[in-house]
Amino acid sequence: MKLSRRDFSMKTIKGVGAMAAMGVLPLSNLACQSQGRKLGVALVGLGSYSTYQLAPALQDTQHCYLAGVVTGTPAKEKEWADKYGIPSANIYNYENFDAIADNKDIDVVYVVLPNAMHADFCIRAAKAGKHVICEKPMAISVKECDDIINACNEAGVKLGVGYRLQSEPYTNEIKRVVREKPFGEVRYVSAEAGYRSRSNPDQWRLDKALAGGGALLNMGVYAIQGSIYGTGQNPISVSAQEFSTDPEYFKDTDESISAQFKFPNGATGNIFTSHSANVNRHYSAFDNGWLELNPANNYGPLSGRLSTGEEIKFPHESQQKLQMDDFALHVLEGAPNKAPGEMGKRDMIICEAIYQSIAEGGRTIDLDLGRMGIVD
Repeated sequence: MKLSRRDFSMKTIKGVGAMAAMGVLPLSNLACQSQGRKLGVALVGLGSYSTYQLAPALQDTQHCYLAGVVTGTPAKEKEWADKYGIPSANIYNYENFDAIADNKDIDVVYVVLPNAMHADFCIRAAKAGKHVICEKPMAISVKECDDIINACNEAGVKLGVGYRLQSEPYTNEIKRVVREKPFGEVRYVSAEAGYRSRSNPDQWRLDKALAGGGALLNMGVYAIQGSIYGTGQNPISVSAQEFSTDPEYFKDTDESISAQFKFPNGATGNIFTSHSANVNRHYSAFDNGWLELNPANNYGPLSGRLSTGEEIKFPHESQQKLQMDDFALHVLEGAPNKAPGEMGKRDMIICEAIYQSIAEGGRTIDLDLGRMGIVD
């Protein structure tokens, strides 16, 4: 049975009401569910992703809205205030950011800064008592992921990672097919995510101090995720190789990486990510059939097919809208967190293992991810 978002919300509210009536939850919790409150979101960093994806999506979200911004560019303060009607009291810079703690209009801080700045501002947002969405990759090291998770736990705030694909229907259809096994067990998965990056040699993504890595930390995390939800399992080992066709341009960060996974059920997988090739495909092979998305991980519309000849087709919606509404429902109603901090940490463990394998000539690195409890 498929439920609409509205039906799911109503069932959740009724369930909460029943638990409140039984004394399992305080009645104040039920009151919060039925008020229809929208969460105020502040975007930290007004680069292209905030400008062209997140801010427009926040004009259509049902459970949250654009309440504030944080920018280091004074000219953008007036530009965004005029365009979106943001009051001056809700506009911050990087120096006065911590004052956001006193702003009741802002419930959620979405950190959309270069990767090396994620940990600092996520931790500061948590200490300010704000729920946190951290754009992917969660951080540039496993330690920083732990620091973010610990800060949010200590502050009692929710934490999500900006994995937009976790909320869109094509990805969730892959999960359904893998889970329900209409074609039997998964035996092989291939996930590719990359694009050709030659337009701006001064971009921060080519600066390791800001990005922490190259194609792997940018697009490779989507391929890693695809290999996991395309098998329904965390990998148990990985080996990897790095390729460069333009070492002068990519002198500081990885250009292209291929990695091979083994999974607990004996399945194998391959990922490829690149800043020099346009790749955008997912393929899961089963005992008696296959599933393919192509394209698989851009902003959409996506497209898919099954070995039966059936198309995989869903109406196109903004992935960012779905993602932010899902996180808002997690905060407001206790709905599942589609991309918790532990998922971001798991992916960074895999990224570090991939870099380790490359540094050691492609040696197979064992992974122990089952203990994390995140398989999605």
